[in-house]
Amino acid sequence: MAGRTEFSIAQLIAIVKGGGKVKTGIDVFNSSGTLLLDKDVLVDKVRVLEIIQENGIESVMVEGGLWDENNNPINDVEKPGEDGACAPEEKRKATPFHLETIPRSIEQRLVEIEQLKAQAREKYKNAKGCIIKVLGEIKETGGEFDYNSVETHVVDMVDFLGKDENPFSYLTQELFSYDDYLYNHSINVLAIGTAMLKRFNTHFSNHVDHLIRGNTQDIHDPFRKDNMSRESSYTCFYKEDIQDISLGFFLHDIGKVMVADKILNKKGKLNDHEFGEVRRHSFEYGVRLLEKNRIKNAYVRNIVKYHHAPIIDGEDRCYPTERPFNQVPLYVKICKLADIYDAMTSKRCYKEAINPINVVTTIFRTYAKKDAVLQFLLHSFVKSIGIYPPGSIVYLRNGQMAYVLESKGPIVIPFTDTHGQTLRVNAEPIDINSPDLVDSQLIDNRKSVKTPRDVFDLLPPFLRNVESEAA
Repeated sequence: MAGRTEFSIAQLIAIVKGGGKVKTGIDVFNSSGTLLLDKDVLVDKVRVLEIIQENGIESVMVEGGLWDENNNPINDVEKPGEDGACAPEEKRKATPFHLETIPRSIEQRLVEIEQLKAQAREKYKNAKGCIIKVLGEIKETGGEFDYNSVETHVVDMVDFLGKDENPFSYLTQELFSYDDYLYNHSINVLAIGTAMLKRFNTHFSNHVDHLIRGNTQDIHDPFRKDNMSRESSYTCFYKEDIQDISLGFFLHDIGKVMVADKILNKKGKLNDHEFGEVRRHSFEYGVRLLEKNRIKNAYVRNIVKYHHAPIIDGEDRCYPTERPFNQVPLYVKICKLADIYDAMTSKRCYKEAINPINVVTTIFRTYAKKDAVLQFLLHSFVKSIGIYPPGSIVYLRNGQMAYVLESKGPIVIPFTDTHGQTLRVNAEPIDINSPDLVDSQLIDNRKSVKTPRDVFDLLPPFLRNVESEAA
């Protein structure tokens, strides 16, 4: 590109979103004289240009240079029209995968996914720092820790988890390593358990309320029935209950800090003595730590003590067994399901992670149709897990890889061909639940769900760009 040329910000954003780069070669100031962009800065992040746009600047002069996603100089760029639009359709098609070539709804959804990932990463980082601090304090003091700090972090996490889906499922294990298992596991059980708890609370409370309403004609009522309120009158758990229960989820394995690392991280099978020591983390070590810190919250105590207790009649390898399965609180059963799921889907020093779909199937087969109320918990478990979280990568049976746009369905965008090569034209999103799909287009459950970073080099520029910006 020769000389000085004016470009709209929209056009420059399109270049960067497509994987390209921009250097203005001219300082850009706002109306107050504040420098927004230095002339020598190579712009490869859209946010820089968006800030300029937010300052009311619609176009800038460029004399530095423009480069495409392959670092080739862009010498022939269509000038923007009066409406600030980018190159015409025929010009855009020459460079595949520019983000503006996909529908606006998909573009917006991709941005939302990456924004939520970024928020989830930050929350996860803060919570991890909290649990590391707690376990460190216990080791240093012989058992005491800052309970108020933990409570503050958990309340913040519960507020963040007030979304329809579990936001941490968007991370799809990308931050996790077996070296930090105990820390990660505490957060994962909090996230999964709280998502389950909230879904169960809504579903079960509505069901009970419906039964109460439906049977009022069978109940002797000395008052006028036509004056009876039609508002919901039953709620299983209130906001304060949920916060306390989530606190228990976060601290459920706190007693493991008192089990020797050589036992927790043993690669081979545990002997009877070692397994007995691990079992003590809940009903003995965990309870002892709560007592030492004067934590009398019944929700937290029950979760710490009974999260390995039996939840169906005759269940094996459970502890303690002092309570029959039907006297284990519902929220403890939720913790147990979340604990099992995360333990099985996490990589450990002595085992590989198991495919989440296989884990869900195993859990469902183990506990389905064994107890009426447990059925509600299983329903909440399956709905809350997010087997195909938005922003994750799945394999189709025909060998293609696809990006999950929506977990419901799920709705995916294929981005490789059947030989694993990146597509050179944009594929239309497909609904995996559609009856029109052939078997080869369904998800291959034999292969694990991946993160975009696992297959970064295969991503088309528009997906690679949003993934890079969230990093």
